[in-house]
Amino acid sequence: MATLLPEGNHVQLDDTMSVHYLDFPAEGAADGQTIVMIHGSGPGASGWSNFKQNVAPLTAAGHRVVIYDQPGYGFTSKPTDAIYDLDYFCKYLGGLLDHLTIKNCCLVGNSLGGAVAIGFALANPERVSSLILMAAGGLEEREVYFRTDGIQAMVKYPMGSPEFTRDVLQQLLKLLVHDPVHITDALIDERWEILQQQNSQVLVSMSIPNLCDRLGELQCPILGFWGTEDKFCPVSGAEHLYRNCANVEVNVRSRCGHWVMVEYADDFNRQSIDFLRRERHG
Repeated sequence: MATLLPEGNHVQLDDTMSVHYLDFPAEGAADGQTIVMIHGSGPGASGWSNFKQNVAPLTAAGHRVVIYDQPGYGFTSKPTDAIYDLDYFCKYLGGLLDHLTIKNCCLVGNSLGGAVAIGFALANPERVSSLILMAAGGLEEREVYFRTDGIQAMVKYPMGSPEFTRDVLQQLLKLLVHDPVHITDALIDERWEILQQQNSQVLVSMSIPNLCDRLGELQCPILGFWGTEDKFCPVSGAEHLYRNCANVEVNVRSRCGHWVMVEYADDFNRQSIDFLRRERHG
């Protein structure tokens, strides 16, 4: 059956995990970095639905861009008996980088993807040249996240249940942004397609610790983005970043929700390219 999302490559990392990824080569002089983009959580989530507006500007600026679907999401395997904790997500990110022989890269992460990027950088500092984080998870206690309107709405209906209709998905996606114009029929169709393949284990068992006490260990340059209207990851996370990280700049946008890279794609792309250029050339 034809799919609405692009299917790229699959790599079998072990008996239970086949990871799907898209690999976009750099254009022009191609003297930039390798960028690995890590999407967030939620029903129908995939790497492409998170980052499709960011690929072309980054590759045009000379960067190779890899987008992958995390375990439990997109076209990647979704084991029903796994415990989806931070180590689990980081394990398969490392396996993908090994398969692609990527020794060093910039990790770009949104929400859960931000927590995975931080966790991987803490465990493998030599492999991460820089971090670009959008409303990163892992910066509050679990109870703080579960008090937000977005998380409460996300866990109300289990994925795969009859109650989780397309209309429920549409209303949930609208909570991700300040301006609902960004929740198009095409995006809903993409997420609905992936949702049909998902099971609830990834949300039921997900366990991401509060990493704030370890942020001081990060020595790589960090660029952060946050929206003041974020209904999933409180904007207090931005303060945790700039108070605890050694080398960080954080941009907080008004009239913006959880998806800075979608709602303010042009600004996100420009600032990210400028950041990567500064870090590469000084």
